[in-house]
Amino acid sequence: MGVLQKEIIQILLLFITAAIAGAIAGHFLLLMLLVALVLLIHQLFQISRFERWISRGGRGQYPKTTGIWEEIYYHVYRIKKSEKRRKKKLGKVINQFRESTEALPDAAVVLNSEDEIEWANKAARQVLGLQQSDKGQRIPNLIRFPEFIRYLKSGDYSDAVILPSPVNNRIILAVRIVTYGAGLRLLLAQDVTQLKKMETMRKDFVANVSHELRTPLTVLKGYLETMLDMDDGHSPLLTSSFKEMWNQTERMHHLVDDLLMLTRLETKQNKIHCINIPALLSQICKEGDTLENASRRIQLTLESPAHIYGDEQELRSAFTNLLGNALKYSPDDSPVKVRWYQDKDEIVLAVEDQGEGIAASDILRVTERFYRVEAKRRKKVSGTGLGLAIVKHVLMRHDAKLNIASELGKGSCFSCHFPVKRICA
Repeated sequence: MGVLQKEIIQILLLFITAAIAGAIAGHFLLLMLLVALVLLIHQLFQISRFERWISRGGRGQYPKTTGIWEEIYYHVYRIKKSEKRRKKKLGKVINQFRESTEALPDAAVVLNSEDEIEWANKAARQVLGLQQSDKGQRIPNLIRFPEFIRYLKSGDYSDAVILPSPVNNRIILAVRIVTYGAGLRLLLAQDVTQLKKMETMRKDFVANVSHELRTPLTVLKGYLETMLDMDDGHSPLLTSSFKEMWNQTERMHHLVDDLLMLTRLETKQNKIHCINIPALLSQICKEGDTLENASRRIQLTLESPAHIYGDEQELRSAFTNLLGNALKYSPDDSPVKVRWYQDKDEIVLAVEDQGEGIAASDILRVTERFYRVEAKRRKKVSGTGLGLAIVKHVLMRHDAKLNIASELGKGSCFSCHFPVKRICA
């Protein structure tokens, strides 16, 4: 039998005893009220004692009592003891987390929904200049770089933002924000100074080598052109050798030009002005139609008169590369469709061909430098493997993105998506 049932039986027996005694003494109602009053006072006393014990945090041994109140004290005591163990365990986990984050080489800062600092590790204090007393301060008031403030307000944390350290501008930081919990965010800042130095060295090396190669290539090309003009055709071996040397020199020349173009895209600011895209596309398509295998193949559709802000030379290079690829990698008698149109919040250039297509496994890699899809073709297609890399860099500099839809044996569609904020007319 449970404690509650025993308590109820005891109260009922008490009332029955009082009722019998009251009936014998002739004071039934008085005795019943007296018993009820005693029970009420007893319960109020137990409630008061329980409230005092709870108000002290339920620490130590609970008061001695009997019946249902002893059970209540016991269960509350067990709950408090279990809660104390959980708090102790949680405290250990928090301390381990803090110790591990303190040991991180990267800066870590916890921000609340109001951009206020909740916590920062040792590295954050070193590279971001934060202090222990900065807890509760808004991070934009302490890190005031416009790029960081725009990044923080944008809510788009898919990419990192590159900033100099507020305490040492020779240190370059890659700052990324990760959202978690209810409005909390973790700001991570990684020192990428060495990576940036290596990247700069690579760019300088490519630019210098490419520039130095141009002069000897031009001289070699000039001599080969002279030899081809002097060739009387009596030696087929000599003639074919000259032609192959000429082709390889041309390929090297295009490769150097593409490398220099990529270097300019990575290192120099683009010259922004309002560009008449319909006129630019008409000119590019007209030039494309003059190619030997492109006669009347290009179908240009201008569904939008929109002009956009950008660098005309860069966009010309990107569009020409896309059109050139479509012409090269599709049959000579198949059409290539070029379409300029507006779709909701984007302005789009789509170049569609009916060529060999690209396998799904290759689509993610075709914009890498020097990557060329390995495929068995009837004719050899020349190229440097840098065309789509140039397209990708140009679009990135114009806040645009490149989408590729392709199916083997049916063709491909390369589309450049520009935000409507780029429209200028």
